[in-house]
Amino acid sequence: MTIFKEKVSEEFLTVAETKEILEDLEMERAADEDRDMRYELKRAIEHVNRFALLDPEESLQLVEELEELEKVDTPTAYKIANLRPLDRDELRAVFAQERYTLDGDELDEILNIVKQYA
Repeated sequence: MTIFKEKVSEEFLTVAETKEILEDLEMERAADEDRDMRYELKRAIEHVNRFALLDPEESLQLVEELEELEKVDTPTAYKIANLRPLDRDELRAVFAQERYTLDGDELDEILNIVKQYA
């Protein structure tokens, strides 16, 4: 059972883009003394501050390069850009739910792109 009736829209974001959005929200909340930040918002800000290592522009370039590959669709490209796997095992975990598997050359091609942004 879900409390939501319908999905209005969906947009994929990288962690770096999310950090930028949450920074704006944090500044807005800090300017209003009567509004406290909820626990979930504080935790989300901590998370993006810890894991957003690229600039938003760099992360979007990484996504674009990954989307150019044959076996990488948009949701998977964003997942790879957010997780930035460093070896084949970590990358295989990203593709674990897919109905296909990648061979070593395809995995290495993706890892080479990711390593350019490490």
